[in-house]
Amino acid sequence: MPRLTTKLFTDLAIWMIGLGLLIGACFPFFAFHLVGIQAEEVFTLMFWVATMTAGLIAGLINYTLARWVVRPRLQMLAKHTYIVEKTIREASFTGDWSTCTPEKCRVYVDSNDEIGESANAFNDLVETLFRAHEIEVAVNDFSKTLSSQLELNALSKQALELLLQYTGAMGGVVFTEAAGELIISAYHGLRDPQNLSNSDHIRRAMQTNQCQRVKFPPDIRIEAILVDFRPQEILVVPIEFKNAPLGIIVLATHQEFHPDTSRLLELFRRSFGLALNNALAHDHLQRMATLDPLTGIYNRRFGLTRLREEFNRAVRAQTSLGVLMMDIDHFKAINDTYGHLVGDRVLARVTDTVKRSLREGDFLVRYGGEEFLIVLPGASAANSHQLAERVRRLITETLVKDGEQLIKFSASLGVTAHPEDQVDYELDLIKHADTALYAAKRQGRNQVMLFKP
Repeated sequence: MPRLTTKLFTDLAIWMIGLGLLIGACFPFFAFHLVGIQAEEVFTLMFWVATMTAGLIAGLINYTLARWVVRPRLQMLAKHTYIVEKTIREASFTGDWSTCTPEKCRVYVDSNDEIGESANAFNDLVETLFRAHEIEVAVNDFSKTLSSQLELNALSKQALELLLQYTGAMGGVVFTEAAGELIISAYHGLRDPQNLSNSDHIRRAMQTNQCQRVKFPPDIRIEAILVDFRPQEILVVPIEFKNAPLGIIVLATHQEFHPDTSRLLELFRRSFGLALNNALAHDHLQRMATLDPLTGIYNRRFGLTRLREEFNRAVRAQTSLGVLMMDIDHFKAINDTYGHLVGDRVLARVTDTVKRSLREGDFLVRYGGEEFLIVLPGASAANSHQLAERVRRLITETLVKDGEQLIKFSASLGVTAHPEDQVDYELDLIKHADTALYAAKRQGRNQVMLFKP
């Protein structure tokens, strides 16, 4: 129907009133030809005026009814549209979307026609906009939180908490890849998450770098606060950075995930991949800063820091602290005879031998060259001397093969311990242990000497 004005309801009034007048004007002819009313009764001015007036009234009534039925619904739709527009405009600067949630801006649908379809489309639009805003907030929150964290386990824990919050999952686990193995960095709600690392779905996700939707194995259960229940669905999400696999995220829920969850996780895993790569790099640098690259034990700087901590703890708690200084006998001759590569192998083998002899909580430090510092929290002078003898004996039984030749070596050790050795500073313990070490060397090497204050 052609438009007559720029206003829809004005056009509707013109067409309805015009149609009513047209029907009123034509009615006398219908009455004469079809009904059979006498011409002198219908073709009169009075009859024509009456039928034209009736047509006019019918057109006005139809227009009024259409305006009364349709216009309020269109006005409501327009009003809510303005609210949405204002909310988006203001929220672009304030971030406040509270004035137009899907519940507040929802249009009531009371018809199953084009008007109802328009209302439904509007409601879907509002929900989509609000969901898009939620996703934007989630991604920004996720990226902001992870970018401020460099410690691997803390990063994984925070990432998992946010993933559970934004995906509605009831439980999950974050694995990080290390030397071809998947190591748990964080988990929540899973009884035995390590079993998941052997799953075919996880291996497939690592190989293809594609998310996997799977059913949970029947022998794994998710723990709720009060009850246990079997999950209905899990998601396996590989984490990578520049095509290098870094880990896996597994999320489980007791019901199906929202259709948008997979796309949301695609955004999350990009941010997490970058953050995880930074955390792994930071962890590597931290290890490089604390460990000796050849032997993998504490370097001198970090070892002295740990000794200071243990000494202060022993003084406060009035407990014992054993300190050993160890030197590989005739190590220069080994280097000169067999070369530095063999010398490095001797250092590595001695380190492994000593580490196997230590208790949990003891630590070994490469103090310099072929000299080592051994710290024994809680060990008395007698205990320290006993362990030193065991270390010395094991080292004499250790061999390094160079071609067809077996290389034997030994070590000398000096021992002291707090509180038998009354000192005010931890460096005095090192000095006294070093004094005992040189006494052992003077007496023929391959010996253990206890410092006597």
